[in-house]
Amino acid sequence: MSSWTRWHGPAVARLWGFCWLVVGFWRAALACPTSCKCTASRIWCSDPSPGIVAFPRLEPNSADPENITEIYIANQKRLEIINEDDVEAYAGLKNLTIVDSGLKFVAHKAFLKNSNLQHINFTRNKLTSLSRKHFRHLDLSELILVGNPFTCSCDIMWIKTLQETKSSPETQDLYCLNESSKNIPLANLQIPNCGLPSANLAAPNLTVEEGRSITLSCSVSGDPVPNLYWDVGNLVSKHMNETSHTQGSLRITNISSDDSGKQISCVAENLVGEDQDSVNLTVHFAPTITFLESPTSDHHWCIPFTVKGNPKPALQWFYNGAILNESKYICTKIHVTNHTEYHGCLQLDNPTHMNNGDYKLVAKNEYGKDEKQISAHFMGWPGIVDGANPNYPDVIYEDYGTAANDIGDTTNRSNEIPSTDVADKSGREHLSVYAVVVIASVVGFCLLVMLFLLKLARHSKFGMKGFVLFHKIPLDG
Repeated sequence: MSSWTRWHGPAVARLWGFCWLVVGFWRAALACPTSCKCTASRIWCSDPSPGIVAFPRLEPNSADPENITEIYIANQKRLEIINEDDVEAYAGLKNLTIVDSGLKFVAHKAFLKNSNLQHINFTRNKLTSLSRKHFRHLDLSELILVGNPFTCSCDIMWIKTLQETKSSPETQDLYCLNESSKNIPLANLQIPNCGLPSANLAAPNLTVEEGRSITLSCSVSGDPVPNLYWDVGNLVSKHMNETSHTQGSLRITNISSDDSGKQISCVAENLVGEDQDSVNLTVHFAPTITFLESPTSDHHWCIPFTVKGNPKPALQWFYNGAILNESKYICTKIHVTNHTEYHGCLQLDNPTHMNNGDYKLVAKNEYGKDEKQISAHFMGWPGIVDGANPNYPDVIYEDYGTAANDIGDTTNRSNEIPSTDVADKSGREHLSVYAVVVIASVVGFCLLVMLFLLKLARHSKFGMKGFVLFHKIPLDG
């Protein structure tokens, strides 16, 4: 019984955990290809016997292949091909090493779904040619190709160009075999009619009003003759392109304001590399107030808003229908600008009941205007329970002698919102009045009590003969 008790609780939990760990490693080992070893994040195949003849794939019941970040293959003389679907399951792959093996061919789309790849090492294989299309979509920090018997041709000139243009001072000692089977340093390779292409984008003024249409034209040149394509990124507006040999056009219709600031590129690409010419699209449009909310309190009170517009809209606030003249106590603050979108607030320092009311924001530029209004309530009227006077804005408004004004009125009469310093002063005056009234009431009450006591004392002495405070009893001898 005692032994059973000892194996209950934490001890049993640890035992089960160890068993599951062993089972996990056993399952991973079963799913791993022959001549390879596997963990949850790594596959390495370095045993030449019996070796592998195809790129290693995990079994269907194994751990998720997306978790594999490194694959290391060495001494596999029978591994000659990487097919298009061999690597696609390893979406999280960052490092791929195949060295001292028999690799001869890599499919053009072999790494299409491996956007996380950063390091590729194909040292001492049997590669005679390698296209840049394998790697054009990857942001590689390292590509090692030393020790491959490349054939001198235009197909590998991109490797020379890459070596010449990369920022790292370290260069690889690469060679290719010419028609005489002589090793030629890649750095000295000269191939006629084999160079980088060029792109030239002829664009009109790319400042356009929302809803309009525009056409861009591009021409490309180079030898070998390059392909032309357009890179429009995440352009929202409807667009279509036409390409004929080395000429192309891009038609953008019903241009959206969301595309203002977007970059449009014409790209020329051939075997050796690519070139592009780009322009930025600027869209002008009328302002829109996309967000306006009731005040929030942080370090200051803030009426938050978001306005979109290009050119930048002019902002004007109104308080209870009258133009709000801003000051250091009440002012507009823009906190974040995102190209054509402005996030900010109307900031108020220590507002009181005198600042309660309707606030309207008007945003205007040369293409139009927009307006929105909210009601703001900062505190109740002194002496009145919050909500007891639903018409408090009108009461305050009349007290300050302000009159409603339309948007065109720019006079600076008494139609401005009481600034918070004036409101504070008014509040202090109200408190002073209340204090005087309370003190006077107390003093008056005390006087009444004293008068009552004096009157009571007089009645006791002269009007109440039978009442004796101290009665003296004569002593008879």
